[in-house]
Amino acid sequence: MNDAAGPALLLSAEDVPPVHEYNSAGCSPFLLTCDHYGRLIPRVLGDLGLPESELTRHIAWDIGIAGVAEALSRHLDAHLIVQRYSRLVIDCNRPPHVASSIPRISEATTIPGNEGISREAAAIRRAQIFDPYHRRIDEIIDQRSSTAMPTVLVSLHSFTPVYAGIARPWHIGTLYHRDKHLPPLLLKLLRAEGDLVVGDNEPYAVSDETDYTIPVHGEARGLMNTGIEIRQDLISDQAGEKAWAERLARILGEIEEMLRKQQLIASRQGEGPVPSPLAGEG
Repeated sequence: MNDAAGPALLLSAEDVPPVHEYNSAGCSPFLLTCDHYGRLIPRVLGDLGLPESELTRHIAWDIGIAGVAEALSRHLDAHLIVQRYSRLVIDCNRPPHVASSIPRISEATTIPGNEGISREAAAIRRAQIFDPYHRRIDEIIDQRSSTAMPTVLVSLHSFTPVYAGIARPWHIGTLYHRDKHLPPLLLKLLRAEGDLVVGDNEPYAVSDETDYTIPVHGEARGLMNTGIEIRQDLISDQAGEKAWAERLARILGEIEEMLRKQQLIASRQGEGPVPSPLAGEG
């Protein structure tokens, strides 16, 4: 389908809601998000003019991260919130005003269903997919704050092993911008594993222009935060998803204890949370 005007109603009763949650009663200080969890396309948009072979590639979603995120949520007893629609419909980790929010071209692939999209149609995609997801993250953080429950935001992603013909050596990367507390701990423990090539803001770096979840929900709200990127060929099957979820659960568990000892998050004995050292930063 290539309807520049777009539908008046994007999601029908036959479409699933964009937002899904796992382990909403989880007690972990870690709040997990997954912006590119799913690759669904609203029925009214058809296939966006693309063959199935394109819709199963990284341009449509973060391959393997769904299984890792779900298992990690269970291991940590952490609340996980995910977004089910393809980033080709609207990218929930891009500021809505940038061109990559609703891409006309992704990598080298033209997206026919996004060409000539009207401002009104773009606004509908934002209102029915992007906004509900980010509104729910805000609500969850507000609820946790109201009950003095600490929140450490972890945004989960995956990346391609080759981009533009260049092989990427990293197994995993930490992504950050203003937080100087959580990312160094994560980098230190990942590198201590001994068998990993770890990216420091590689293969991507967080910025206000290229990202949304961490700048808006983490940095602007004064929360400790990090993005995690895992190379897709390492989590392309259930065994890989399971192994990486277990590894991350162990490492994040160690970080949780470090943060408690440093009094950067509340103890398990019911003390109120210590204000984040990021509060008030840029």
